[in-house]
Amino acid sequence: MRKWLFGFVIAIATIITVGVGGSQSAEAANRPHYTITTDTTYPPFEFQTESGEFKGIDMDLLKAISKRENFTYTLKPMSFNSGVQSVQAGQADAIIAGMSITDERRQSFDFSDPYYKSGIVIATSDKNKKINSLDDLKGQKVAVKTGTAGADYAQSLASKYNLQIVSFNDSNTMYADVMVGNEVAAFEDQPVMAYAIAQGTKMRIITDPANGGSYGFAVKKGSNAELLSKFNKGYASLVADGTYDKIVQSYLGKNAYNYKKNAASSADNNSYWAILKQNKDALLSGLWATIQLTVVGIVLASVYGMILAILGVSPFRFLRAISTTLIYVFRGMPMLVLAFFIYIGLPNLTGVKIPAFTAGVITLILNEGAYIGSFVKGGFLSVDAGQMEAARSLGMPYGRAMRKVIMPQGIKLTVPSFINQFIITLKDTSILSVIGLVELTQTGTLIIARNLQGFKVWLMIAGMYLIVITLLTWVSNFVEKRIK
Repeated sequence: MRKWLFGFVIAIATIITVGVGGSQSAEAANRPHYTITTDTTYPPFEFQTESGEFKGIDMDLLKAISKRENFTYTLKPMSFNSGVQSVQAGQADAIIAGMSITDERRQSFDFSDPYYKSGIVIATSDKNKKINSLDDLKGQKVAVKTGTAGADYAQSLASKYNLQIVSFNDSNTMYADVMVGNEVAAFEDQPVMAYAIAQGTKMRIITDPANGGSYGFAVKKGSNAELLSKFNKGYASLVADGTYDKIVQSYLGKNAYNYKKNAASSADNNSYWAILKQNKDALLSGLWATIQLTVVGIVLASVYGMILAILGVSPFRFLRAISTTLIYVFRGMPMLVLAFFIYIGLPNLTGVKIPAFTAGVITLILNEGAYIGSFVKGGFLSVDAGQMEAARSLGMPYGRAMRKVIMPQGIKLTVPSFINQFIITLKDTSILSVIGLVELTQTGTLIIARNLQGFKVWLMIAGMYLIVITLLTWVSNFVEKRIK
């Protein structure tokens, strides 16, 4: 039994170390390989198609440049703000995400030659007839996307127009909040806003482009000079032979914003059934990733929590203090903060990269394990003290008495709590999308970026979670009846 358990733990540890999708083909092994992060919720510059392919101006440019400059890359989708921090922490080699080149950003990043010029527009709900110019925004709440040029532009106007700024991590949520009336307008890059409207988003642009800026490919300052040089050389080559113009025009058109060619989806094909049919593979893949994270996380968290519980009832005060401290710290720390600390904070401190899957599992182990340790410790303490006294009086050493008498009874009492924690862990995996894990929630975000049908997609995602949780609840009820 012990050998089997040891082998199982080793297998799980191997999965964690390797992560998801970490291997490279033999053909690519001799070429430089980079990890490049992007925000795939930013069409027409980056989005993901129904088949899972990454498309958009940035994606096509990167693909063409990598072929010409003979390097390979792993694309890591995450929110823009998380992507920037990932590059700063050394978890990714570069970022391409419609990133505006600014003096402030130049202090932390080295940028490529500018590859696209844009400007910021303001858009409001098409039902809002009162907002028609910048002057109409005085004293109003407006929406921006965290860390973007649009956010900087709004901030520069905040004092003059008495703006109340509300920040979001992705464009779709920002648009939705404006359309329901929580904010009166959104600040967004013009081609992105125009694309959203062309895809059926019920908004209208009320200003001309302002604060025109340029987009650049970025690496951490002082790092990856070779990659930056390759990008610049490849970009110049694409411009020289006309390939660059073909890529841009395929998304934006020659004379106007024409998004029908290479568009992510048709605004007329967004029924519930059509969305489900188009994205069933992506949704099932996201669900499977969620289940993988949940199972690996809860198994290892249970082992860790059991150790904490045993230490918590130890006769040695020092060991009890260690258990109490670890439970207090990791149960009290928000999982989002913990995930960022492990994935971004630790690499900044140590200089060692941590795969996103590994960081996600470690987050689950520390957080969920603290809760498990707490209730298992309570289960041990709930066993009548006379049980231990009786076992010791029969000559059993403390360790054997714990294994044979206390632990079986204590664990039996906590089985319902274990299953409940399994359900909580399943839901908590959604938080890990912030570090680039494409589980079920992140899959929904990517689909919404493509079709901008937030209500319909989130309803489907919620339904999938409820189905799985209902099945787990039935299992919980069955197990409880069997152990009584």
